[in-house]
Amino acid sequence: MEITDVGREVLAHATRIMEEMESIRSSVAGGRSSFRGTVVIGTTPTVAEIVTVPLVRKIREAHPNLAVRFSSAYSGYLLDWVQRGELELAISYDPQPLHTLRIVPVMMENLLLVGPASANLRIDTPVTFASLAEQQLVLPSARHGLRVILDNCAREAGIKLKTSVEADSFGAMIDLVRNGFGMTALPLASIYAQVEAGVLCAAPLIDPVPMRKLVQVFPADRRVSPAAKFVGDAFIEIAADLVNRKIWAGHLL
Repeated sequence: MEITDVGREVLAHATRIMEEMESIRSSVAGGRSSFRGTVVIGTTPTVAEIVTVPLVRKIREAHPNLAVRFSSAYSGYLLDWVQRGELELAISYDPQPLHTLRIVPVMMENLLLVGPASANLRIDTPVTFASLAEQQLVLPSARHGLRVILDNCAREAGIKLKTSVEADSFGAMIDLVRNGFGMTALPLASIYAQVEAGVLCAAPLIDPVPMRKLVQVFPADRRVSPAAKFVGDAFIEIAADLVNRKIWAGHLL
């Protein structure tokens, strides 16, 4: 028998209710250490590169019976999935306010200039944004929020960015930069290990500093499980630690 759209909605709603009841039972039975079930979280691709491993480690240490399911996508998709009940929590970049969403600011993230090792960029030596007019760049397409920020900074600096290749995949951008097809701009934390290994190099951008606001997004029209709240708090702790250790360039809000 074919399941209709209405049937799917009813089934999804029933599943959410069962998951919430399980979270409540677990919480009442033994406090934080008793969380069970699955928390479904969505992140943007760059955030996934930064926090997936430390977040899973923190969850596993505190709640070994709590599973986590990650989805990675552009912010627009993540917000849609939160509204439809497919995600309990999303880590996104500065979405437009919606009455169905509760948005919690986390940090302002700086974007750094990233190049191959041969570019000789240094973390302690800022580069003016205007100097990018002379560089071939590997950037995401115009529909990507990161590209919008960089284009706005370019207008402020009075230049036009030259893209040698456009790539919306984080992995593709990094591979292209590493192989000498151009430079890009990314959060330091997402490529920190490769900078430390000498595969890539990076430098702060100034005049202006490209920044974007990182937020947590919860549904505003339904209950958030204690387990999902724990995961959100764990993410903030990880972000704060990385900012304090200067691995994630930016400042907490």
